[in-house]
Amino acid sequence: MNLDLTQILVFLGITGFIGFMTYLACRGARTDEDGEKEYFLAGGGLKWYFVAGSITLTNLSTDQLVGMNGNQMALLAWWELAAVVGLMMLCFLFIPVYYKYNCTTTTELLEKRYNNPHIRALISILFLLGNIFIFLPAILYGGSQFMISMFGLPDTAVVLPLFGEINPMILYISIVFAIIGAAYAIFGGLRAVAVSDTYSGVLILGLALFITFVALKAINFDFSGIPKNRLTLIGASDSVIPFTALFTGMLFIQMFYWSTNQTITQRAMASPSVKEAQKGIIAAAAIRLLIVPPIIVIPGIVAYKLYGRVDNDLAYGTIVGDLLPTFLSGAFAAAIAAAILTTFNSILNASAALWVCDIHETYVDKNPQVKKLSLWVSVVMVILGLLMVPFFATQESLINTVQKLYGLLSMPILSAFIVGLLFKNVNANAMIVAVIFGVGLYGVFIYGWPVLPGGGYIHMMAVTLIASVAVALLVNRIIFGQRAVWDAHNVFGKNKLPS
Repeated sequence: MNLDLTQILVFLGITGFIGFMTYLACRGARTDEDGEKEYFLAGGGLKWYFVAGSITLTNLSTDQLVGMNGNQMALLAWWELAAVVGLMMLCFLFIPVYYKYNCTTTTELLEKRYNNPHIRALISILFLLGNIFIFLPAILYGGSQFMISMFGLPDTAVVLPLFGEINPMILYISIVFAIIGAAYAIFGGLRAVAVSDTYSGVLILGLALFITFVALKAINFDFSGIPKNRLTLIGASDSVIPFTALFTGMLFIQMFYWSTNQTITQRAMASPSVKEAQKGIIAAAAIRLLIVPPIIVIPGIVAYKLYGRVDNDLAYGTIVGDLLPTFLSGAFAAAIAAAILTTFNSILNASAALWVCDIHETYVDKNPQVKKLSLWVSVVMVILGLLMVPFFATQESLINTVQKLYGLLSMPILSAFIVGLLFKNVNANAMIVAVIFGVGLYGVFIYGWPVLPGGGYIHMMAVTLIASVAVALLVNRIIFGQRAVWDAHNVFGKNKLPS
């Protein structure tokens, strides 16, 4: 498929309309204020529907639509089905605690629980490393790859040092997405990000469901001839998601991502009350349960029946380009662009919050100009993210690479939250030792363990988490001579803040 004038006009018209509607929704906000709460938490004024829309679209991007469909099997639906459990943990366990401690960032909770700013800074740095070097470039690469495959853009390759062959169109498109996405995050703050997420969500979910229907119709709703291993939800021990992993690492991954990750929780922390935030989270969970699983696996499975195995995460773009009516292709391009931009600007805004609130204000300047500082921090992050795009362009599977790499950070980070919320009288330095230990342990499992089949890395995430918690408690007792005291009843209870 090649772009024509109609497609370009539809694409620009829809993209412009979303931007205009976002402006109308945000123009009455207190944009003159330069405080953290206004810029990073929308002044605590997000209604539940904006929370639901922003949580949904922050997570749903090309790493899901392109990466999961690129695996061309039903097993990947478990990532989204299990996410419902993670959202329920956020809703009923973590959000009340964040509000109780009046947090701007999730990591602020760690400082208050450990009574130490350094553990907060360390976890923020780990979050930033993941956002800058994993999520931002993965989103840009996935979106660029989709546009290339959908519209039949040139597929020539050049050789880059360290990375090998890569299509330069991936870099060009990534730069455009990065500039536009950064503009939303830098100039509008969380309010503009959340509002644009919600409007874009209606478009992308509607069209993604339509694509799923068109794909099913193309094979007359007949899945015969497709190998059973691509249709089953019971993964073998060497599959990308072993069934047993659903009860080990998968649960902890969802707890980490939905309940401690600043990019996600920031939306729910920006509501005027816990109840308003919870309504938004429950609505997001319903969308995740009923709508998202079909759209991230069915088109890829259909592509397998139509074309066989499609390499390099091209399945989704190929089937969309072949089956979507021409007059809708511009609209779908706008929808994908919206998904890319909303996720990109959400991560960028959350990353700026982590740097400004957790690091800069602690170690550099207690009272910075938030907007100005966020601008320069965001520019640096965008440049670093773009430099990593070629790495993802050379990987076999986008989604599997993202999940595997993020395990280096996710389980050690989650261990700090678990220990901090369940116990008191734990020395922050003991937890810092445990976090560093966890990063190294998981690195050994992934890069030094020669026989980890398929999704075995998910099991190793659970092992890493348990080991990190154990090391923290042991170091706290043996090295620092402190005995951890169970304190979950104070943290999760409705009584006043514990000392």
